Parts: sequence; structure tokens; C-alpha cells
Amino acid sequence: MDAPTYRQMGDHTETIQIDYDPSRVSYNQLLDIFWQSHQPKRRSWSQQYMNAVFYHNENQLLQAEASKTALSQKIGHKVETKVVPLNSFTMAEDYHQKYLLKGRNALEKELVRIYPHHRDLVDSTAAARLNGYVGGHGNKDQLSREIERLGLSIEGKKTLTELVRK
Repeated sequence: MDAPTYRQMGDHTETIQIDYDPSRVSYNQLLDIFWQSHQPKRRSWSQQYMNAVFYHNENQLLQAEASKTALSQKIGHKVETKVVPLNSFTMAEDYHQKYLLKGRNALEKELVRIYPHHRDLVDSTAAARLNGYVGGHGNKDQLSREIERLGLSIEGKKTLTELVRK
């Protein structure tokens, strides 16, 4: 079979970088979460939207390859997701940051109140959680367990609760 060809749209791949505390969550646990929320049999159709796990060092490479092999055996199909070294990471432009939240005026006002400096908004895990809920990820049970830790006003909590219907 021929190697896939990629249509270039710039020289980047859209991705996320996760900062984590290895004393609280391991790289293998993050890989498990990734594989559960990913379509590993799908081939990448461009470099911009390449399916990939990036690694920082040899240990992460070995763990990522082992988890990929285990998944392939479990599903009985080749895993198309690439395991590649992280050469660099560039934050997306400001207008891409917390994009879904920016379309919700009431919640956006909350965020400006909480994070008057845009950089703090970008770095906020609470804002990332809010953005996920607005995007349809998460459910009412999850939200009820963490809503008090998100820093929202009563009105903000009401708005978010109305958005999370399942």
C-alpha cells in the first residue's frame, strides 16, 4: 500500500499541548484518555489535521508505541495514528483561544471579569473546562460536581447549566 499523501496548508499540525503533574496523572493515563476519545483507524488527510501523539523523550516514545500496539491488538485493526517527536509548539492566535466561549456573551463577560489579562484566560484550566462544556463535552453530573470551582457568578452558573442539557 502506498504511503498517504498530505495536502499542505502551511507547515503546522493543529493540536493541543497538555501540562500535567506526573505525581497526579501518568503519561500512560493520558494516553488511555487519548485513545478513548480518538478515532485511531482513521487516516490523516492533511498535515494540518494529522492524527498524532507527540512525545518529548525516549520514555514517552516507548510508552506511546506500546499503547498504540496494545490498542491495535485490542481492536484487531491497524492504528493509523502517528507517534512523532514534538519539535516545537506554537500557541494558536488569540482569536482561536477559548473560541467556543467567545460566542457566549454572558460567559465571555464572566471570563473578562475573572481573567482581565488574556494570557491568564488562555492558561486557565477552568476556562478550558468551560470551553469544553460549551462545546457539548461533559454532562450535568460532571458539571454539578465542579461548578463551584469554576469561579462563575450565580448568573454564569445558570447560563452554563442551561447549556449543559444531558
